[in-house]
Amino acid sequence: MEQFLNKLAEFNGVINDFIWGWSGLVLLLGTGLLTTIATRCFQVSHLRHWCQQTFLQLFSKHSHDKTDRSAISQFQALCTALAATIGTGNIAGVAAAIAMGGPGAVFWMWVAAFLGMMTNYSENVLGIYYRRRNREQEWSGGPMYYLSEGLGGYKGCKTLGKVLSIFFAFSAILASFGIGNMGQVNKIVKNIESAFFANVQAPVLWGSGDSQVTLVALVIGLVLVAIGFCVILGGLKRVASVAERAVPFMALLYIIGALVICFCHLSMLPAAIAAIFKFAFGVKAVAGGAAGTAIATVIKQGCKRGVFSNEAGLGSSVMVHSNSNVKEPVKQGVWGIFEVFADTMVVCTMTALVVLTSGAIDLKTGMMAEGTNDPCWWRSPSPAYSAWAAAGSWPSRCSSSPSRPCWAGRTMAARSWNTFSGSRP
Repeated sequence: MEQFLNKLAEFNGVINDFIWGWSGLVLLLGTGLLTTIATRCFQVSHLRHWCQQTFLQLFSKHSHDKTDRSAISQFQALCTALAATIGTGNIAGVAAAIAMGGPGAVFWMWVAAFLGMMTNYSENVLGIYYRRRNREQEWSGGPMYYLSEGLGGYKGCKTLGKVLSIFFAFSAILASFGIGNMGQVNKIVKNIESAFFANVQAPVLWGSGDSQVTLVALVIGLVLVAIGFCVILGGLKRVASVAERAVPFMALLYIIGALVICFCHLSMLPAAIAAIFKFAFGVKAVAGGAAGTAIATVIKQGCKRGVFSNEAGLGSSVMVHSNSNVKEPVKQGVWGIFEVFADTMVVCTMTALVVLTSGAIDLKTGMMAEGTNDPCWWRSPSPAYSAWAAAGSWPSRCSSSPSRPCWAGRTMAARSWNTFSGSRP
């Protein structure tokens, strides 16, 4: 079994190296650039409009309208999409990007998000335009529909559209097991074990070393399966209902926690922000390393972590947005812009500032601080913050001393970080 898993991981690594290499990033970001040019930089030129139609609409009854029993409200669609994007990529992804690419990686995360706004906008517009009713008279939409009917509607592209739609649907199923839940479950289990069962000698069921599975881990996994089953069994309606209640609280707690920690390290904020721009084009070569390689690493790490976090261009969130009760495609499109903005420009930036002000990064060199030889940066938390550490959401405590990192408290074991090393997203 262990040999099979090793072979599977090796095969998955080869695919990841290709998809999350320059080829995949050029396709994703290139699409964002094209849509930005085609819409005449809509995310900037119509900033006031999409802010009014999204952020201000959060507090209006219109975005919470649930009169259509076969659809979900615009707010529910947003929360369900954010429930998938705000999470592992915002925490582990940002920290790993800074560890491997330096503070400048955050700048390229912003670039990826800026272009991704219009990619997500375009996906939502196409999703609403080409959606259709299923047998239960509920809306169904997504890339598989606009590839088949949109691209397939052009002369000589019918077969191509069908093939690509089937390929996407198959890939989305596979991705739901990997990017969709394995990374998240791994983090939750490791965090709970670390926060509450660190001193418990639990029986090892199988595996060894970093690959071992304990009884505690199995029980936690089964509990998560049961909770997920109860939510998913109710269909999209129940998923959206849970998301609209949980996501605002989760995001607010996330941002408040980051602001508290940044306030504790207020004197380091200017240097942290300056370091993001200072090292945007590479950290100074060390130990004979080539400067060109450093620049490539910074850009690559920042862009791929940004795409991994906000999922712009992956075709996942549009399947949820297509179930919205809105009739005008552009109205749902602007929610796609807001989704990327909230995920990367706000939440990821908060995480980055926490990491950069923790003392784990030398803001003068852009390298990890002396005595910090891995990207984990966790320290034993205060008992008062055990719940936050277990949830994998927030740093354990704030220390007024910049030499004592306060990032992530007692969170993930080294193995969980290994899944975000190398060229994996």
